[in-house]
Amino acid sequence: MPRYDLRVNGSVQRVESSDADKPLLYVLRGLGLTATKFGCGLGQCGACTVLADGAAVQSCQMTVADAQGRTITTLEGLGSASKPHPIQTAFIEQQVPQCGYCTSGMIMSAAALLSKKQKPSEDDIRSALEVNLCRCGTHSRVVHAVMAASGQRG
Repeated sequence: MPRYDLRVNGSVQRVESSDADKPLLYVLRGLGLTATKFGCGLGQCGACTVLADGAAVQSCQMTVADAQGRTITTLEGLGSASKPHPIQTAFIEQQVPQCGYCTSGMIMSAAALLSKKQKPSEDDIRSALEVNLCRCGTHSRVVHAVMAASGQRG
């Protein structure tokens, strides 16, 4: 059976799969990384967003074969309870989550944006988070949280 060595959250994970087209989402959840959510399975909701080499990608659309050799970061690898990533802290302080379904994907998309642009505009934020669907309507709090994480609001 083919093996794939994936760098996930700083460590190498050896994954066996007879299906090179198996979605990375399924692999991550099989590794116990359940912060990455299954949403639509079509790359349209953003619930499964992870970072691949620092870029936000929908893990339901990336295959295990495509993930080989790339650095994958999930919400579990972004920060910790003792040392959260600034965007995680901002989401808590701004009381962003309601149902929490979109939260992981929103945080990962925001983290990718902040790694590229330290002081994004509101338009930059809205554009970067366009792929992330939130049915609770917390988008304005998300924008405020990203602005706070970038040091532009408190």
